[in-house]
Amino acid sequence: MADPTHTDLNGPRNGARRALMLGAAGASAVISIRPALAQANASVMVCEVPVPDPGRAGNYIAADGSVVPAGTKGAFPPVSRPFKAEEVRVALKGGMLPGTTSEQSNAYTAYIRRLQQGTAGFTCFASLQMPRG
Repeated sequence: MADPTHTDLNGPRNGARRALMLGAAGASAVISIRPALAQANASVMVCEVPVPDPGRAGNYIAADGSVVPAGTKGAFPPVSRPFKAEEVRVALKGGMLPGTTSEQSNAYTAYIRRLQQGTAGFTCFASLQMPRG
């Protein structure tokens, strides 16, 4: 007959203790992940998208969102300040970018949709595409 005060690593007492420890570790992971997600959501809302990116500053934006040389007929001049994440989010859902005409907003939104990794503003744009929970 086994001694009930004996503490075997595989015994029932340690099994329950181990389960409690794992549960506590899981709870602390949830507690630490939630603030990180909240912080990520907050940082998304303060990011900005320059149009065009600094590497192509001075160029114009064509109606299809492509970057063209300054003065190209039918294209729009670069914006004076980057668009804030919330402004871009609204435009991506069919709204207008502030300080623009309907045609400019459509061209700038098309430019934003065409952003690729490595281009200024891409990370901000990509983060706006992520579902929020």
